[in-house]
Amino acid sequence: MPKPTTRKPATRPRFAFVQSLERGLAVIKSFDEAHPEQTLADVAKATGLDRAAARRFLLTLESLGYVEHGGKLFRLRPQTLQLGYAYLSSLPWWRSAQRISEHLTGRIGISSAVGVLDRHDVVYVAYASARRFPLLLNRSVGTHLPAITSAVGRVMVAALSKEEERAWLASVTLERYTPLTRTSRTEIGRALDEVRKSGFSIVDQELEIGLRSVGVPIRNKGGAVVAGLSASIMEPQISREAIIERYLKPLQEAADEITATLPD
Repeated sequence: MPKPTTRKPATRPRFAFVQSLERGLAVIKSFDEAHPEQTLADVAKATGLDRAAARRFLLTLESLGYVEHGGKLFRLRPQTLQLGYAYLSSLPWWRSAQRISEHLTGRIGISSAVGVLDRHDVVYVAYASARRFPLLLNRSVGTHLPAITSAVGRVMVAALSKEEERAWLASVTLERYTPLTRTSRTEIGRALDEVRKSGFSIVDQELEIGLRSVGVPIRNKGGAVVAGLSASIMEPQISREAIIERYLKPLQEAADEITATLPD
């Protein structure tokens, strides 16, 4: 199976590393759903910076239009979205992926997503929510999920060479999210072998109880896996056989549609 087009971050000499940029990005990333507003002390604690340094970074980001504050509370400004949009706009196929995901969700009646591998996580670059599950686990474009417990992640890791897969498994932290989460590297390796043979993955309640997901790879026109497409199933009694019968073909057809939109 061709390898996914994922690359490890380049190793560079230490003198080429700009620590102030790293710290500025850490300040931005310290704001999230649980911390939409933070005090100077909150930011300092979250980033490991002293208060003086945290204040300098916050004021710099404010002058650049990425942060604003009222009283003692700082918050991100909408301009921060440009950072994420820059990545999406660099993918020539993401608009098509979003459109096709929406059409797929309308066809099968459950939420669907397109994700890419980012080290040990999967990041959604397209997402379509079903009306009957509009707030499914707060998913959206930009959602990060542990790759090994997601259907997208498993089809992408299974596309690695065996040597790359072993290195990936050796470096990943295995956490137990539910009683059904697989935490044995040997067992996960066998599951990845099954995905490699079948061409699809099914993850059964390993991330959230009640949530099953089925995923297929998205390939470029040269056959390399570049992303994955999945559907989220909230039906407690559905069997593996029913998942395959009901959802696999529509997913594969949608993945082929996305492939057709990729550049040569």
